[in-house]
Amino acid sequence: MAERRVTIGWAEGLHARPASIFVRAATAAGVPVSVARAGGAPVNAASMLAVLSLGAEGGEEIVLASTAADAAAAEAALDRLAKLVSEGLEELPETV
Repeated sequence: MAERRVTIGWAEGLHARPASIFVRAATAAGVPVSVARAGGAPVNAASMLAVLSLGAEGGEEIVLASTAADAAAAEAALDRLAKLVSEGLEELPETV
């Protein structure tokens, strides 16, 4: 299983617009991805309701993980998502 620990770069955390951006990127990743608060239960990163239910705040650490059979695809997807979350981008970059 591939995993990344990342600090949320959006001041408002994974709420409303940032959550929407994150969920669209997770859906576009093409591999199953989960997200969890550090020490918490993972949820489906492609589900807006699940991501919002985390209540993850800005500056908090989250854990991104993928159990995709294609390890290279999982690693690449997690790298893209980790960058998006840590930089707190306001829109999806062209590479997602």
